[in-house]
Amino acid sequence: MTDWTNNMEIGISTFLEATPDPVTGVVMSHAERLREAVEEIVLADQVGLDVYGIGEHHRADYAGSAPAIVLAAAAAMTTHIRLTSAVTVLSSDDPVRVYQQFSTLDGISNGRAEIMAGRGSFTESFPLFGYSLDDYDELFEENLELLLAIRASEKVTWRGGHRPAIHNLGVYPRSVQSPLPVWIASGGNPESAVRAGTLGLPIALAIIGGMPESFAPLVALYKEAAVRAGHDPAKLQIATHSHGFVGETTEQAAGLFYPSTAAQMNVIGRERGWGQRYDRAAYDAARSLRGALYVGDAEYVAEKIILLRKNLGVTRFFLHVNVGTMPHREVMRAIELLGTKVAPIVRKELARND
Repeated sequence: MTDWTNNMEIGISTFLEATPDPVTGVVMSHAERLREAVEEIVLADQVGLDVYGIGEHHRADYAGSAPAIVLAAAAAMTTHIRLTSAVTVLSSDDPVRVYQQFSTLDGISNGRAEIMAGRGSFTESFPLFGYSLDDYDELFEENLELLLAIRASEKVTWRGGHRPAIHNLGVYPRSVQSPLPVWIASGGNPESAVRAGTLGLPIALAIIGGMPESFAPLVALYKEAAVRAGHDPAKLQIATHSHGFVGETTEQAAGLFYPSTAAQMNVIGRERGWGQRYDRAAYDAARSLRGALYVGDAEYVAEKIILLRKNLGVTRFFLHVNVGTMPHREVMRAIELLGTKVAPIVRKELARND
């Protein structure tokens, strides 16, 4: 297994937003957004980015209900980039099908697939697939246990409380990678950090507000749990996912990224009962060096990623582009700048320090 002490990957995450354009009000079709995603993955591969992740959602303003299929569409057109869910809502899915989908993706991509398993910050999938939110935590624990059993052995015998038992049955196809990478995704839950550390699984932290440095105690908790369970801390992987955008100048990037971000954050805020509207002052505060928004020119975004590495020891950084609907050409340019400008600065600095 790779020693991640001196490594850092940089990539893109998306929920395949299909929200109303904040300027025109036009809503693109899900089909168009899906095709755009394939173009983004191909470009990300061409400019040297390490990973592209698609989050699973089941609502009208996102097109990413089946990440593995979208990733597979780009797998045959790419050669290096890793392809992952970000996240798979494992609590409301069947672990057998999750493994089969991503092992299939692993075959098509010749060993570049990953699963990022989480409980999900949105809950639409639970009633859609007939699950109760009362079982929110228990479903995740059981399904994660089964998923890990499937990736560990071709034939599986397993019994839980929510899914029919499996008695010495094979699950196919098997993945190219052994084992197929499974990450635990968390929005900052200490129990998730302890679970990931105890299992020796990589962890991905969604940091979309506040100061990223405040997650340091959670990272410490993760590492402590891993060491207690006998895992080598040098082999632990830590990813973060944060909203952001790279432009030709910091002023341009800030101006381009604000309208769609504010529109979508206020939609979510109304749904969740946030008392305060997301406005330009909050946005600009989050763009500060210690804030959670990675918006600016290449040098500034790189500086923020390097600070993140210093504070949290991350081995992978996802820039979530875009939060709401933006013109495709602007998203593509941001991806190009992330790969050709930001990533080289970060890698050079880390190589110098390490």
